[in-house]
Amino acid sequence: MTSATVHEWLRDSDPTLRWQVERDLLEVPSAVWEQTRACIAVEGDGATLLSHQDDDGQWAGGAFFPATMTEHPPQNEQPYTATTWTLTSLREWGLDPRVLDGTADKLRAHSRWEYDDLPYWDGEVDVCINAMTLANGAWLGEDMSHLAAWFPAHALADGGWNCEWVEGSTRSSFHSTINAVRGLLAYEKLTGDTSVRDARHRGEEYLLSRQLRYRASTGEQVGPWTDLIVYPYRAPFTLLKAVDHVTEAAEWDGAPNDPRAEEAVARLRAARRNDGRWDQGWRFGGDTWVAHDVPPGQPSKWVTFLAERALRRWDRAA
Repeated sequence: MTSATVHEWLRDSDPTLRWQVERDLLEVPSAVWEQTRACIAVEGDGATLLSHQDDDGQWAGGAFFPATMTEHPPQNEQPYTATTWTLTSLREWGLDPRVLDGTADKLRAHSRWEYDDLPYWDGEVDVCINAMTLANGAWLGEDMSHLAAWFPAHALADGGWNCEWVEGSTRSSFHSTINAVRGLLAYEKLTGDTSVRDARHRGEEYLLSRQLRYRASTGEQVGPWTDLIVYPYRAPFTLLKAVDHVTEAAEWDGAPNDPRAEEAVARLRAARRNDGRWDQGWRFGGDTWVAHDVPPGQPSKWVTFLAERALRRWDRAA
């Protein structure tokens, strides 16, 4: 495929993806992609998620897990139908938050975390959950400054975060840290509040000092998931998720490319097929409202878009 043909293939997509292709790859006039973006609320995947919202503002009756779930799911079987995951998808897809007018108030009144029955917008103890909540609340216009301040207060000595801090962990996790910095960047972009920028930079430094891939202690690859190219991102650290974040953060900060990310960027670039597309590398299990993407081993529109956009950011800054 030529680049133009790949872009035509990408543009023939659900509005959640199509408007981003139009804006970030095709660079069409804003009136065009804004019209496409408005379709998210009334057709396709976005409209499907909206149709499942409960009267109390939640999805699937729960904050992080569906109300019907009575025990912790097996590994790789996390359900993605409850409130936090659904809001995260809608936000990242680009839904106009005005469509959800009143939802923040409903969640404040009716939604509580499965952990200790804590109020929804106060967050809980899990770093990854709080990162999504921070960004989602800011997107819906909720004052999230209290939860933003939670992140620097709970950063570990090595600069990152670990969701198991509450169990006594003092060493940061790649997974927790990538989710924290993503949430902090989204919060800053949505609100203009730079109070957590230093904490975000320390978290990014934790990952970059390890080249988005290696253990600081032994120099060995920290896990096979550092090679993973997959969408949706979900909770784990993956190659695509990491390169997407560091290129977005550098662009937002007006910073040059960090050479410590070069190997990860090269790995992402090398995974491009001869026809200009990228394959889906994995599929996370668990219930969803919509089938987000293709099975592993098949060319993925979402993965192709995210990979090409990240590499464009990197190449522009070179």
